[in-house]
Amino acid sequence: MANHKSAEKRARQSVKRNKRNTAVMSSVRTFEKKLRTAIAAGDKKGAELALREYMSKASKAAAKGVMHAKTVARKFSRLSKQATKSLSK
Repeated sequence: MANHKSAEKRARQSVKRNKRNTAVMSSVRTFEKKLRTAIAAGDKKGAELALREYMSKASKAAAKGVMHAKTVARKFSRLSKQATKSLSK
């Protein structure tokens, strides 16, 4: 347990941040799952919409510092490549 006032405050802040970061990551993963499902089903319109939503959520997560920017860029690249490849058939 924290013994100093500043340490107590940091502990409170970390709990608050952890809850917010967990919620943001959960939301991003949900949108990624929706995108992967749409790609697997071959739903072109659904995949395009899901990709746009996923990119928006993931970009916001990177801007907030919840996800690393390069991780987001890598996922964008891979998922958009999968989407165009599977839907162009």
